[in-house]
Amino acid sequence: MKEIKINTEFIKLDQLMKFANLVQSGGEAKGLIAQELVLVNGEICTQRGKKIRPGDQVEFDGEVVCVK
Repeated sequence: MKEIKINTEFIKLDQLMKFANLVQSGGEAKGLIAQELVLVNGEICTQRGKKIRPGDQVEFDGEVVCVK
């Protein structure tokens, strides 16, 4: 599990995926989210702009990112 610290109230899902190096670009994140390949707190998420807050977990391709 990788921990990512943010200094704001939230980060959007596609931005987090790029920030955590899960994807190379926002466009790649958008496509993967649309294909229902990304889990937020254990549930499939299709909203690329979903607000991810501290305590949330994002999972993609076997990697888990926990936001602190």
